[in-house]
Amino acid sequence: MAVRIGVGGEFFDRLRENNCYYVDKTELLYELVHEMDNAVTLFTRPRRFGKTLTMSMMASFFDIERDSKALFTGLEIMKHEKFCAGWMNQYPVLSVSFKDVDGLTFDGAFGMLSLTLADLCKKHLNLRESNRISEEDRIVFNRLTGREADTEDIKGALVTIMRMMTAVYGKPVILLIDEYDVPLAKAIEKKEGGERYYAQMLDVMREILSRALKSNDYLKFGVVTGCLRIVKESIFTGVNNFKSYSVLDERFSRYFGFTQEELDSLLEKADLKEKTAVYREWYDGYVFGRNSLYCPWDVMNYTSDLSYRKTARPKNYWKNTSSNGIIRDFVERTDFQVKGKFETLMNGGSIVQTVSDELTYDTIHETEDNLWSLLLMTGYLTKADPEEEGSTTSLRIPNKEIAGIFQDTVVKFFSDHVSTDEIKALMESFWSGDEKAASESISRLLWQTISYMDYHEDYYHAFLTGIFVGRGYEVESNQERGLGRPDIRITDNANRRVLIIEAKKSGRKEQMESDCKEALQQIIDQEYAKNLDEYSVICCGIAFYRKSALVKKL
Repeated sequence: MAVRIGVGGEFFDRLRENNCYYVDKTELLYELVHEMDNAVTLFTRPRRFGKTLTMSMMASFFDIERDSKALFTGLEIMKHEKFCAGWMNQYPVLSVSFKDVDGLTFDGAFGMLSLTLADLCKKHLNLRESNRISEEDRIVFNRLTGREADTEDIKGALVTIMRMMTAVYGKPVILLIDEYDVPLAKAIEKKEGGERYYAQMLDVMREILSRALKSNDYLKFGVVTGCLRIVKESIFTGVNNFKSYSVLDERFSRYFGFTQEELDSLLEKADLKEKTAVYREWYDGYVFGRNSLYCPWDVMNYTSDLSYRKTARPKNYWKNTSSNGIIRDFVERTDFQVKGKFETLMNGGSIVQTVSDELTYDTIHETEDNLWSLLLMTGYLTKADPEEEGSTTSLRIPNKEIAGIFQDTVVKFFSDHVSTDEIKALMESFWSGDEKAASESISRLLWQTISYMDYHEDYYHAFLTGIFVGRGYEVESNQERGLGRPDIRITDNANRRVLIIEAKKSGRKEQMESDCKEALQQIIDQEYAKNLDEYSVICCGIAFYRKSALVKKL
């Protein structure tokens, strides 16, 4: 490959110094500072869309303690010579991330917050050596550094450090706060063996942010990032000249995520242009403002895999970066009538909903509209029509990767909620060879779960696997056996018996009988039951048509 890929690179300096591929988003600097006059700017985007890297790039550009010209050479921002002369490495920068503030209890989370601020102080130990700072600030700074600070010290920590920086450098501070809402998101989560402590954490974070961003003489300007815009009255009370840009806003939309042009440039340099359609199917489709964008995390991961093996298949990189409990919480709600909407979405269709980018974590689960808004803001859904404006909009699943997350979550929910007695009865019908009972049981289970209106064959496969996994059997899915890969093989070692299943999706109900025969013939031809002489073997072909199943055995 002609490019070097750095996966998970969140530090701008490191990417540039190591000559890793960087998609140039530096024009954001000029647009944010030269064309706008926001005292505080909030960018909300789903996870893994480059928020942290963008903040790192900003810190590198503005920080008075650095000499960053070489790192920005050749990038778009350098075309604005006058702007660079007035802003590059000209201001003190305080950059902090709250991504690690979490705990089972408020005391545990507060301890992580104290640690985060202590680490921040340690990056600026030179401040306390200056004779320009007050003795009072030096004392508080030392308490913060040594993790001996009380609640009031914590609430005023950012202001204390900014006052010290202004005294030392003689200039106001550019404040960069990354993942500002993580402490609140974690505080409202259900915690096994722990507690919810949202009100306590909200009190602390509101004070930290308001003191740092409201009427602060030491602030040049602030940039804040997170997944959600928490309503101003809840956390940014009194912050004037505050502007938020979410996935619904056109301005700045192209700076988070890769445009088609940016992806094409990467693939050309990486000699992977033939893979363009695969990238589009799996990782494109997020609409921010009016721009359709690719998820950077997925693009770089898949490109890295392809650099090692040109035949690497696309996979879901996004689902392992955080819990996908949002979808599960939604599916589990019995008071919302959303089953049909989920089926429409999972079939590739769209639904029309009222959405808002102003939410609060403590009320987010109270209404159906809030939950749809949450799925939109966090990247599980996107606008179906980029030109739509207003609070009522059509929503869809953006791509194959996210569709897979929906499918996996629904299958897991289903398998967790099917009664043991029902599964036992189904298995007994298989082991006894009762085709009629097995057909009726599977059909009944299909009607109980959310499924595709279009009923893709891989859904039925996942549906069956979800039924059998965790039931005391050895379950194999698409593993090499005989001359091929049977869909499902279930081994009951205690009773020395094996169940082999080959599933087919029928295009018409009248076709189910012949599809069952085709599935059984495949089992014979591919010798799936070979080398099982010591076991009692039952081979079944199952044909699915929508929410009906037909089981036939050899």
